[in-house]
Amino acid sequence: MGGSAGGYNLLMCFVRYPGVFRAGICRYGVTDLEALAAHTHKFEEHYLDSLIGVLPDDLSIYKERSPITHIDTIQDPLAIFQGDRDKVVPQDQSDLLVNSLKERDVPHLYRVYKGEGHGWRKQETIEDYYRTVEQFLKRYVLS
Repeated sequence: MGGSAGGYNLLMCFVRYPGVFRAGICRYGVTDLEALAAHTHKFEEHYLDSLIGVLPDDLSIYKERSPITHIDTIQDPLAIFQGDRDKVVPQDQSDLLVNSLKERDVPHLYRVYKGEGHGWRKQETIEDYYRTVEQFLKRYVLS
């Protein structure tokens, strides 16, 4: 379970170790490191340079370490939660992931929250998120 960078870690575990996990919960997880570097806000503009490498020279490393490059290996049940106004991890990244899961009949749940960004602010979103996570975990972990 994880959000943002924690969602990235979860997705990379699912990519690297398919079939190991009963289920995962991904909140606005980073799926494309190149897109994150290209569209991040000024405060973190060169943050990934020291963690991964400098673009465009290290593009191959960014691609290799991006879950989006390997989404076809994900096979464990996955719940994805996304805000439709997320500027850090735009919804289209989650949409690509979900489309791959659909095409391959991988059990998944996808919830997009209207008016939410990179994190939940609305009470109804927070309540729905926890209810949905509980139901998902009951189905795939406790069954």
